[in-house]
Amino acid sequence: MIRFFSIAAAAALLSTPALACDGFEVQDPYARASTPMSTSGAAFMMMVNNGDTDCHVTGVRSEAAARTELHTHIASDDGVMRMVHVEEGFIVPAGGHLALQRGAEHVMFMGLTAPFEQGNLLSVTLEFADGSEYDVEIPVDLERMPEMQMQGHDSN
Repeated sequence: MIRFFSIAAAAALLSTPALACDGFEVQDPYARASTPMSTSGAAFMMMVNNGDTDCHVTGVRSEAAARTELHTHIASDDGVMRMVHVEEGFIVPAGGHLALQRGAEHVMFMGLTAPFEQGNLLSVTLEFADGSEYDVEIPVDLERMPEMQMQGHDSN
């Protein structure tokens, strides 16, 4: 009987989602789409790491879209900015932060399962290199202007 409980306890621990990077939190998240008919959208936030070690965000998932990816903008050889999937993910430095904002790093939703409507909440899971996860509810804010984003935060 003791063996049964040991196996059951081990199974319960293995099935419990791991905690995200120690000291990691998300501040000021919001999402938007360019029009009500858009098939894609983006989310922005401040990723904060109050811990002693770097946090490596390797992926993201959400039922809000057929595909959800970590993206950034890069300049092509002709100077045109384009969005690209950041397969290696983002590092949030120990004791620092990373701003996901328009024209830079962001979460990209492609093939929206429903329109982004003002005030709705999107459930998003951030995935870490160590296999841990961080769940965040992101409000849709179609009225937010770029200068309103993350006031009071300087970039690292």
